[in-house]
Amino acid sequence: MSTPEIAADAIGGPNPIVGFRRKDLLDSLRTVAGEAVKNPRNTAASLRHLARTAVAAARGRGELVPGARDRRFTDSAWTQNFLYRRLLGVYLAADAELDAWLGGSELSDVDRERARFVLSLALDALAPSNLPLNPAAVKQFITTGGESAVEGARHFAGDVRHNGGFPSQVDTEKFTVGGNLATTEGSVVFRNEVLELIQYAPRTEQVHERPLLIAPPQINKFYVFDLSPEKSLVRYALDHGFGVFMVSWRNPTAEQRDWELATYLTAVEEAIDAVCAITGSPDVNLAGACSGGITSVSLAAYFAARGKPVINALTLFVSVFDMAEDKTLLGVFASEETLAAAKRHSHVQGVLDGRELARVFNLLRPNDLIWTYWVNNYLLGRRPPAFDILYWNNDTTRLPAAFHGQLIDIYRDNALAHPGSVVVDGTPLDLGKVTADAFVMAGTTDHITPWEACHRSSRRLGGNVEFVLSGSGHIQSILNPPGNPKAGYYRNPSSVDSAQEWKAGAEKVAGSWWPRWMEWLGERSGGQVAAPSTVGSAEHPALEAAPGSYVRA
Repeated sequence: MSTPEIAADAIGGPNPIVGFRRKDLLDSLRTVAGEAVKNPRNTAASLRHLARTAVAAARGRGELVPGARDRRFTDSAWTQNFLYRRLLGVYLAADAELDAWLGGSELSDVDRERARFVLSLALDALAPSNLPLNPAAVKQFITTGGESAVEGARHFAGDVRHNGGFPSQVDTEKFTVGGNLATTEGSVVFRNEVLELIQYAPRTEQVHERPLLIAPPQINKFYVFDLSPEKSLVRYALDHGFGVFMVSWRNPTAEQRDWELATYLTAVEEAIDAVCAITGSPDVNLAGACSGGITSVSLAAYFAARGKPVINALTLFVSVFDMAEDKTLLGVFASEETLAAAKRHSHVQGVLDGRELARVFNLLRPNDLIWTYWVNNYLLGRRPPAFDILYWNNDTTRLPAAFHGQLIDIYRDNALAHPGSVVVDGTPLDLGKVTADAFVMAGTTDHITPWEACHRSSRRLGGNVEFVLSGSGHIQSILNPPGNPKAGYYRNPSSVDSAQEWKAGAEKVAGSWWPRWMEWLGERSGGQVAAPSTVGSAEHPALEAAPGSYVRA
């Protein structure tokens, strides 16, 4: 994969729960210091071993080499040059010793994981590849006559002023929403205070009777489903004869601080009523992703409790709503104190700013999402790449404080997994009462919504579930159009509670899971009817061309 593709595979995407604070990092450092003092034998043994391996590396006798997927040291100078080889050897010795010291410590499992993260952040920052003596940077400096250093300083100053001091990941001047992103033809056919409803123009002469409505996550914009024509899940569904509608959330400000889960469910209910009125279908097939999946299952349970059968089938992408045993790094830092602090922060601000979470996710994969761009932008003096997925990932939105607080409570109490623990407008939710068929997709390398948690969540639903496991990360597993020769996914029709047992019995299928989803969705979308010649209806006329106004705010 190219550098932007690796970054896209590592991006966090829409997890709206909580990050970690500077205080949490400092507390972990204090824990490390305390352990070093309390367990001097382990510390002394590690220091002695580190000294021996570092001296051996400095003498050119080191045996450590970078990992096969470590792209920081691919320049031949790191292995062939006398000085660079020794510098790299010393660094790798320190990196290896970190695991040895942690393994011999008496820290709890949680403190050990926190310490590993904090110390790894420091080690990654101190990598010799991030220094101006990086051989690629030196070559670039010579080749450009020093111009790369001037450009790098200019980029650095710009990021300090406009990007919170983090290196920019994407050349934003290359993209325009509605220009070369989110270009599939359609119109806004309904609008309320919370959302715009887009109906896409049919691309086939006939369409299925039952329409598809997509509910994206609230923390990012909808056009992840409609990037370039080649990566557009919307266009792919249209080309396979589906009538497609899209929710485009309004980007809230502090004025909308009181919006909560009920606000979003009511808004989507109004959108579904509009879809049914336009198409004449009594119900829809609903698809949600990540936090949009939480909204979708909550809405399905809300309808089930009220006896309103307007969701025929559910599709859930990388969605976790059974949050027990959160083994992600963010879960390790999610203490009662951290969660309470996150709620206080958004309450004071009125919203949770998506840019803050984006920076947290960057820290989770710093080599892919920070230091790669540090080298490219500052040391090599190059502009960041133009990559549509990274542009979308940086085009974040905000969450209202009340909704953010509810998501934290749901996360803390694992409330959706317990029938009746989440109550919306007096209606208790029970996911077991959601009897609609469900198609659930997760990603093997997803570090935000691990596939095992997605599988466990799918077991909470009361209907028939088809679970598929894509071979990518959080976002790349969704953006998985056919044609990639390396793509593949796992399928297993067996219904088992254990994720590992499911994986052990699964068949690996070459290619994208998109065709299989189209097949599954087609079986639940009714017969074929003549495609409408226009979008909207007399009751819901076209208001403006897609992608609409809310997505640009």
